[in-house]
Amino acid sequence: MTLFRVDRRGGTAVYAQLVQQVRQAVRVGRLRPGDRLPTSREVAEGLGINPNTVLKAYREMEAAGLVEARQGSGTYVLDQRPLDLGDLREELAAWVARATAAGLDRADLHALLDEACRVDG
Repeated sequence: MTLFRVDRRGGTAVYAQLVQQVRQAVRVGRLRPGDRLPTSREVAEGLGINPNTVLKAYREMEAAGLVEARQGSGTYVLDQRPLDLGDLREELAAWVARATAAGLDRADLHALLDEACRVDG
């Protein structure tokens, strides 16, 4: 399985692309808890990028609780707890109600959400 691709023309940093691709692979089930990621050297050589870039991505994934580095063994996908979407929906509905009461329309809400996704994601 080819796990990583790099878009050198896009505006997203390479390490962030790697993180996003692992998150997506976990979300859609291509990577499962316990799966071992390729070594940083394998990824760097396969993509023609600096190994430090891969290490930065792996450190970020580890800090986010997505993977676990095991000394001498490799980097493994951790079990991800499913989100409680019910709570998220309630929070979002409350936010939409406050924003609507403040006079924002649907286009304003979409613009705010798009902006928040660019900042956080």
